[in-house]
Amino acid sequence: MTPPLFLLDVLPDGELLELTGDEGRHAARVRRLRVGEEVLIGDGRGALAHCRVTAVATDGLRLAVTRRWFVTAADPRLVVVQAPPKGERAELAVELMTELGVDEIVPWQAARALARWDAPRAAKALSRWRRAAREATKQSRRAWAPVVTELVDTAGVAARLAAADAAFVLHEAAEEPLAAATLPVRGEIVLVVGPEGGVAESELAAFAAARPVRLGRSVLRASTAGAAALAALSVRMARWD
Repeated sequence: MTPPLFLLDVLPDGELLELTGDEGRHAARVRRLRVGEEVLIGDGRGALAHCRVTAVATDGLRLAVTRRWFVTAADPRLVVVQAPPKGERAELAVELMTELGVDEIVPWQAARALARWDAPRAAKALSRWRRAAREATKQSRRAWAPVVTELVDTAGVAARLAAADAAFVLHEAAEEPLAAATLPVRGEIVLVVGPEGGVAESELAAFAAARPVRLGRSVLRASTAGAAALAALSVRMARWD
């Protein structure tokens, strides 16, 4: 079984580590790890350490490092611009995309989105997305945690698409399948996932730098379309070799 992964803001040097704070308490009290068990410690930015538990306290673990390594960031990067689904489906979308390899998630306030991130709600919603991405990173044992940016408007999305090495908008009326689209060897691929109500015509016009594509003949929910697209792209880009 793969050892559990815990994340630190900074992965210290040295042969001995202490896992404290929220991660340490979770390891000791919830996971109930014991002396001799193995864990992975990472910083979410490529650095990893394989460790063995040498002591357990109520607030954390003491660890002996057995191996260190660094995982190079994926290239090209996969960026999903996601219109926030309503309710718990928003965190589900973030979890699924993280598990399936997204490198960056850009929340987008689409015109037809049912979930509205007004000023009082935006900070809390963004915090939930980032927490969901962090937990999914640990669950999937990823070396790199995805970046979750601040909320952007349609103009911000258009600028991001124009700067991308390849840009796509998922649209049920598109003729071209994502499976047949030309992909760059390096750089950044940006994919837009609209809300349940669909991408408005004015938004499609603003996203002229992106090509409309479809996943299949069925119409997926906003909370699952991004994950399905990432799975399709990962196979084509040999990320799952």
